[in-house]
Parts: sequence; C-alpha cells; structure tokens
Amino acid sequence: MAEWVGIGRRARRCYGFDEIALVPGMVTVNPNEVDTSWAIGKMKFSVPIVAAAMDGVVDVKFAVAMGKLGGIAVLNLDGIQTRYENPDEVLNKIASATPQEATKLVQSVYLTPVKEKLIAKRIREIKSHKVPAVVSCIPQNAKNFCDIAQDAGCDIFVVQSTVATTHHIATEYKVLDLEKFCKKAKIPIIIGNCVTYEVALELMEIGASALLVGVGPGAACTTRGVLGIGVPQVTSTVDTAAAREYFFKRRGKYIPIITDGGMRIGGEICKAIASGGDAVMVGSAFAKAKEAPGRGYHWGMATSHANLPRGTRINVGTTGALKEILFGPAQVDDGSQNLMGALKTSMGSLGASNIKEMHDVEMIIAPSIQTEGKIFQVGQRVGMGK
Repeated sequence: MAEWVGIGRRARRCYGFDEIALVPGMVTVNPNEVDTSWAIGKMKFSVPIVAAAMDGVVDVKFAVAMGKLGGIAVLNLDGIQTRYENPDEVLNKIASATPQEATKLVQSVYLTPVKEKLIAKRIREIKSHKVPAVVSCIPQNAKNFCDIAQDAGCDIFVVQSTVATTHHIATEYKVLDLEKFCKKAKIPIIIGNCVTYEVALELMEIGASALLVGVGPGAACTTRGVLGIGVPQVTSTVDTAAAREYFFKRRGKYIPIITDGGMRIGGEICKAIASGGDAVMVGSAFAKAKEAPGRGYHWGMATSHANLPRGTRINVGTTGALKEILFGPAQVDDGSQNLMGALKTSMGSLGASNIKEMHDVEMIIAPSIQTEGKIFQVGQRVGMGK
C-alpha cells in the first residue's frame, strides 16, 4: 500500500470523499423502507446525523429541536452556553464582527470562566422537553463536568480533543485516566477524536461507548493547515471501522463509529456511512439552520485558543429550517438539504436495507466522480458546480 516518498521513507495513499464513489449492486430497495437507525448502548436513534458540539451550531433550543426530530445534538460545556447567563448577547457580537476582528473577539469571549451552575441548568432545560441531553468537554474538565452532568440528568457524555489517545504524557497537569473515567461513569461515554486502527482499538478496550473519527476535516477547522496533521475521512473511517469489527469478534461488544467532520452534503454523508460509519457528526450543514445560534456563522472549537487558534469563523449563511435540512423538501440544488432523504435514497439504490448493509456496498476510487459531465454546472455555478 505504501509508496516511496524519499530515501528510506514510505507513505501510504489515503482517500477523502471526493476521491471515491459508491457502486449500485444487484438489488434495489424502496427508500421509504430502509432502516437508518443506530444505537449507543441502550439508546436508539432514527437519525444517524449528529449535530457537532460547536457554539455556532448547538444551544438548548437547537438540541431540543434536533431531539424531537429523532437525532441528537451535542452541547459544548466548554463554550458560550455555560460561560454566559445570556449567551445571545455574545453570539450577536461574534456574528456582527468583521473577518479581521472575529478571531480576536472569539478568543476574548472564551476567557470568561465556565459557570458550573450553568452546566446543570442547560442540561435540565434540554431534559425538560423530554429529549436526550448529550454534552461534550475537553479531557481536563471531564471528571468534574461529568459528575455535574450526570446529576442533572445527562444521557450521553462526550470527551473530545483534537487527538485522543490512551497514553497522554504530561507533567504540567493531571492527565485524565480514560479507563477509570469510563468505568466510573453511569452513562455512555463517547471519546474523540482518532483516525487510526490502533488507537481506535485501544479506546474501545478501555471502555468507550462510541468513537468520534476525524482530525481536522471540518469546514471551520484549520488544524490540518496549522499543525499539518490528519487523515482523509474515507480512510480514517475504514480503518477505525476495521478495529470495531475486530473488537466485536473478540469481545462481543459493538462500538459505533461516528465520522466527525468534512461532510457538507448528502453524498458525503452516504460515503462516510459506506466507509463504515454508524453515524456522522456535522457542523456546517446545521450551522445553516434557522434554529442555529450562530446567526449564519460557524467557528471551530479551537478558534478560541489563546496562543495557537486552530479554527476560524466562516459565513455559511442561513438556508432553511432544521427540518428542511434533515428531511426536506429541499429548497437548494447543492445537496445540503434533505440529508436524510439523500441517505435513504442512496441506501435504496445500493440495495442496503440498513446501516450495517451499507457498510458492505462496493466502493471505487473515482476522482472524476465530481466533475464528469458537469461542465455546465461548473460554468454556471449551480448544483455540483458551486
């Protein structure tokens, strides 16, 4: 698989969404009859598209709306919603800032400490609407925040960092023991992010209930440019899914893979699930919703880093209601709305009756798939030419 890149150094070829295509099989299925459900522990969801824990995407209202539509939205406990009693004032400032001011402003608003009482308050606000409460934080805050979250009725807790491993070395601060943390928790723990077979397998062994897969592919993330790290999402999903299958055969426990980031449109979500994802996590697609708190703007989790921002604020616009983005009817021609309709239609065309069968569809390397025959769309900047 590897090719020589210089004397004594080899590198393997990896693939992203634009480089592969899915091949129709011998059977087709009525899209209305396919099963898109997935599960974490004993919790089952009909929508395998998770809203990312980003402050321009998820607040209490958005989490409630997503829950009522059959999905889950992750609230960022390190973010604006738990730092400010009235987050709307801050969100308005971020939305009205110029591009030159945006990063500095985001850095400044995240200097206000997280208020623990707001963690419990936000979770209770979500739970009062009888939908799942799913929250996220960085490893340094996980032990304390998880206790608060569980007491408030949280259903799933996410421990998320740019790169997650079971062997973090540090002398300046106390390292979170992920194995002890998972064993102590009374609710499912999702851990992210990882991109390799070996790390995925180790995170499963220490008790992760699900894994987030992806380093740097997000629309508002600049990690790949700033740090030079990452693996294209098709390859990272295939590799971590292989770890899931090995772990399941050995332990009899199925750990879902959630492909996190890099998906703007329905076709990319379909490819992520065909690569082995049980679900996907997206940010920019939902940042376009009328219900999103970002007012048409979206920024990466690490945009606020004081010394080395690894994200930026981008203008994604507001294109429709959350229900339209998930279930249609689509009002745009670029595949960014009716994401569930796209997934179901793709599954039906590929002969996959459920997510597990979607993992087995044929995949080909096809770099021309995005441009073949699309000269008028490209020239007129419509459809796939946008």
